[in-house]
Amino acid sequence: MQLKILSIISFLIFSFSFSQENKAEIKFDQKIIDYGVIEYDSDGKRTFKFTNVGEAPLIFNRISSSCGCTVPKRPEKPVEPGKFGEIEVEYDTKRVGVFIKAITINSNAINSNIVLRIKGEVLEEEEEEEEEEL
Repeated sequence: MQLKILSIISFLIFSFSFSQENKAEIKFDQKIIDYGVIEYDSDGKRTFKFTNVGEAPLIFNRISSSCGCTVPKRPEKPVEPGKFGEIEVEYDTKRVGVFIKAITINSNAINSNIVLRIKGEVLEEEEEEEEEEL
């Protein structure tokens, strides 16, 4: 009986450790990008840089954002082990006020679900002063 239990435990440990081998793994340079205070209708593009520190090609299954005001763009091709990649995010800077948005990443990596964040504040649109003619 003890031999069976020991065999089952050994098998489970071996299976778990084997399943962790030859997987991709994402390491981001940063997981939060702070836009700071930015002008209305300014450039809303920012880039999250990452490295595949795993041992297999990294494939993104899905990248989504918490609202339609934030559009993420994923790499089109798998990212090979040891290689760098980028996820571009564009925030709609015609939305005035403070913002905090989440970008959810799903991939084939060991750390398959990752949440990235962007935050900042968009200033009100400056109105052009019209000169009055007398």
